[in-house]
Amino acid sequence: MRRAASMLAILAGCAVVATGCARPVHPSAASAHSRVAVTAHPSAGPAPAPSASGAPWPSAGPRTGTTPGFVGPTGASPTAPAGRDGRAPVTGRGPAGSIKDTGSDAVALTFDDGPDPKNTMDLLDLLKERGVKATFCVVGFRARDHPEVIRRIAAEGHTLCNHSWQHLEKLSDRDDSYLSWDLQSTNDAIHAAAPDAKIEYFRAPYGNFTPRLIEFAGRLHLKPIHWDVDDDCYRTATYGVGPAMTAHMTTIVQRDTRPGSIILSHDNLKPHTVTTYRTLLPWLQERFRLIALPVS
Repeated sequence: MRRAASMLAILAGCAVVATGCARPVHPSAASAHSRVAVTAHPSAGPAPAPSASGAPWPSAGPRTGTTPGFVGPTGASPTAPAGRDGRAPVTGRGPAGSIKDTGSDAVALTFDDGPDPKNTMDLLDLLKERGVKATFCVVGFRARDHPEVIRRIAAEGHTLCNHSWQHLEKLSDRDDSYLSWDLQSTNDAIHAAAPDAKIEYFRAPYGNFTPRLIEFAGRLHLKPIHWDVDDDCYRTATYGVGPAMTAHMTTIVQRDTRPGSIILSHDNLKPHTVTTYRTLLPWLQERFRLIALPVS
């Protein structure tokens, strides 16, 4: 009897510990109409260091069960696999068939890694002043943290693009449940701020498209967009953030832009992008029709 009582006490203690370790975490990115619940993975440990791009990791951000410190989804994936007819077509000339041109004579400006509460707002002021629409490829946890910027992007007629939850360089290496969680949570963060926004594009972090990643984007009916002009705005170690950088970015864009180009730039933590486009936008407008990537 004593032995049985001891065993019962041990089992009860284990149940209490297990309950405390598996409390559910709901990402604040989830919208009212599409919540995705996640729980801490048993292997979770301390959060990893910032990524190579300098992106801060969200305190309760997405994690994967294969890497200590990550949280992954449990239960069914948030989006069931669609039939092939429901997936985005893979017909482009970019990596893994991603799209790298607009399909017309128009040129599309795309700005990645935001929203940035200062630089994106300044860029929106400039675009509004010049009467130009653009495409913003936003990171999920930043969309969650700065919903006011997302609302303004949508309200002013720009296109919103899913750029993953936290910009992992090797996103395609993650398991199926993580990929579903990541892309869906980013859409949810956008819709939490702008419920009526149409999200029809996905850009892989660093442009690292693979057939598998394009397939997962297709399950959310997202078209994979790459670029054919990269303005090098991130090469601050070489060019700084002043006139040398502005001259370098301007040279690239003026040299490489053609009818149908998709131009890659960045707004997050890059005030020199706004400075450069103050003079580059008029040059582009004189020569090209500038558009936001179209949504249905």
